[in-house]
Amino acid sequence: MTDLAARQHAAAVDAESAARLAARGLDLRLVDTDAERDAYSQVVARGFLDTERSTEQLDAVRERSAYRRLVGVYDVAAPVPDAPVGTIAGWVAELSVPGGATVPSLAVSAVTVAPTHRRRGIARALVEGELRTAASLGVPVASLTVSESPLYGRYGFAAAAAVTSWRIDPQRAGWVAPDPAGRVDFVPRERWRELAPALHERVRPGVPGELAAPAALWDTLAGTRPDAKDAAKIRAVQHTDADGVVRGLLVYTVDENPDDYARSTATVSYLLAETPDAYAALWRFVLDLDLIGEVRASELSVDEPLLWMLADQRAAHVEVVDHHYVRVLDVPVALAARRYGAPGVLALDVTDPLGIAAGHWLLTVGDDGRGTVEERSSDDVPAGAVRVALGVTELSAAYLGGVSVATLAAAGRVHTSGTGGAQRAAQMLGWHDAPRLTYWY
Repeated sequence: MTDLAARQHAAAVDAESAARLAARGLDLRLVDTDAERDAYSQVVARGFLDTERSTEQLDAVRERSAYRRLVGVYDVAAPVPDAPVGTIAGWVAELSVPGGATVPSLAVSAVTVAPTHRRRGIARALVEGELRTAASLGVPVASLTVSESPLYGRYGFAAAAAVTSWRIDPQRAGWVAPDPAGRVDFVPRERWRELAPALHERVRPGVPGELAAPAALWDTLAGTRPDAKDAAKIRAVQHTDADGVVRGLLVYTVDENPDDYARSTATVSYLLAETPDAYAALWRFVLDLDLIGEVRASELSVDEPLLWMLADQRAAHVEVVDHHYVRVLDVPVALAARRYGAPGVLALDVTDPLGIAAGHWLLTVGDDGRGTVEERSSDDVPAGAVRVALGVTELSAAYLGGVSVATLAAAGRVHTSGTGGAQRAAQMLGWHDAPRLTYWY
């Protein structure tokens, strides 16, 4: 755990949110003891429509979630006062940004409010409080994946990395890409679990929007958690290059079709590839599986090369969905970390309903794609600069390069100066690789 992560984990709860809730008879506090964590876990499970957790499951959750800062809201007048009526979890993880760099991000998860305690400002106090705490510690961005799209725009989050869900008819798809080099082999799930973290860390910096993965993710994907459900269904595969180096990993499951055994369904749970050969070899392996009438996959990129490997693109039904949400907390640090698609100067006027990222900034990008950020006065706009007025939500949407400023301007959500200003700003903030995140958290 980095020093920043450790400080975030141990920080006191936000005083403003605590006072706001106290006025309603509610107590905001950190969740520390094992008993408190178990009660917290039961509430989170209920909030996400899961079943009540067994003792074995609680032990496993407690063991794999120690890295998370847990915050709960408690109602001392409730029949079970030790069970929180509101929850949130957060930790600091490295977020990949355009250009191969990373920034620390407050990863937010497990936000729930009990149905008995709606409309009491609990969600607002939890989310805003954790954002203020992270910003005060110097965390430049926050991020999350959401179960419901409209919930987090009010806090400055924006859908910054969309992903795609696929349904492919492999018997129709065909293959037109060159034959990939290397070999594909089944491996034990335990071996896959050992290989995945290092390969992900090699791949992740080059993919904007990817987040450093907690160890628990790999146990979930591989089915190596003590409380894993249906682990025996998971099949693990690796790709190695000519030198025997593992360059790709795949886990998938198969569900039989009771009406037509030869048209069963294969679901790709996770496919990670470091090289084009590994990518092509693993996808061809999946599409060539016997007795499969449909292949399903999700959390793929919006510009997935797979589409151009199929002889019949209409064999694939592709749906684009919002997935990874980002919220800028520190404009200079966040913008200086990433690289840009074109040189130029932007005079940014940023508004923020929480006041965290509001201000006036000058972003100057050189021919090498590197940017510097300076604070400026509201009326100081250098000659030749494009003035861009936008909210923190819109800045966050464009941060990873996946949403065009020109599109936001056409939607009336960004305002730019001069003829062609929106296009110039879009060229600067755009990026050649579409951002994505390959998992939920």
